[in-house]
Amino acid sequence: MADLSAFPITQKWAPQNPDVIQLFSFPTPNGVKISIALEELGLAYEAHRVTLSDADVKSAEFLSLNPNNKIPAIIDPNGPDGAPIGIWESGAILIYLAEKAGKLLGTTATEKAKIIQWLMFQMGGVGPMFGQMGYFVKFAGSEIDDPRPRERYINEAKRLLAVVEQQLEGKDWIAGDFSIADIALAPWLNALDFYGAKDVTGYSDLKHVPAYVERFFDRPAVKKARNIPPREG
Repeated sequence: MADLSAFPITQKWAPQNPDVIQLFSFPTPNGVKISIALEELGLAYEAHRVTLSDADVKSAEFLSLNPNNKIPAIIDPNGPDGAPIGIWESGAILIYLAEKAGKLLGTTATEKAKIIQWLMFQMGGVGPMFGQMGYFVKFAGSEIDDPRPRERYINEAKRLLAVVEQQLEGKDWIAGDFSIADIALAPWLNALDFYGAKDVTGYSDLKHVPAYVERFFDRPAVKKARNIPPREG
């Protein structure tokens, strides 16, 4: 049995089976990236519900694994150098898991480069910009009288959607075959519904993006993983 005692996070979220990957997460767009990847890759794992409250993500135990106090994070008891490894940042975890399983990262160096390119597009563009837009459309930022922040992020969301729409012309998936780039991107495109921002971004006027999101969420592994760990404890 793997010894994970070197990871203080296990004192707050104790593994039942320390021999499998430990996932510390919550079903946000970033969180479900990892549960979906684990299901799609067929890797054994145990999910621990880490809420977005300060009591969880800013606890000493969680910060010991992820000093950036954000979900998701993982511990792999069977790390690449023969010892357990902890990893945070959803994009880094996706690459790590795909390489571990030897799937969803292309079959050539060129394919891998293209997939990582679109993964970075989501990490650096879609995620941060959609998140900011959500703040100004749905949350506290919507109460600000100055319309410029809201307009800025709505326009940027529209621009990013146009990039995706163009890329999906004649394609089922964003970078060729289904890959971790899709696992990164589709949950964030779907977040427009949560933000109540489909109308302001012209989402429903697009042809390829809505079909892509529907196709993604029809996958059996995605259906299973989209609420892992459960939102309610």
